[in-house]
Amino acid sequence: MAVKKKTAIKSRYTKTAILTEIAENTDLSKKQVSAVLDELSDLIERHIKKGGVGEFTMPGLLKIKTVKRPAKKAQKGVPNPFRPGETMDVAAKPASTRVKVLPLKGLKDFVRFTLERKKAAKAAFFAPEGNSIHTAILESPS
Repeated sequence: MAVKKKTAIKSRYTKTAILTEIAENTDLSKKQVSAVLDELSDLIERHIKKGGVGEFTMPGLLKIKTVKRPAKKAQKGVPNPFRPGETMDVAAKPASTRVKVLPLKGLKDFVRFTLERKKAAKAAFFAPEGNSIHTAILESPS
């Protein structure tokens, strides 16, 4: 199977556009792709909901985990950061659980390799004339 060149997408996809793109590239119907995405959503929910593991990993792409924040007590007489010299009261906050999404190596590499290619191209373009990649190609023996 030939390697297909992956071009950058210039506009944000809607859910329908995502389903269409995946369906065209995988020879699956839109209904099948939709069913897979719905099941993935349910699987993530079961991992991170209360009583679950609290963490879901999509290998090579991202990790979704829950982070428990402790309750904060009310504070009186705290200095106001916006009006020096004044004090204010800070209300109490209950304990909460938040969702944290962490990128993994594969996702970071999508951006990193793109930036490295841009830097290499820029360095080659602005290199002194004797050190240019183009000069090296032209002067190489054939």
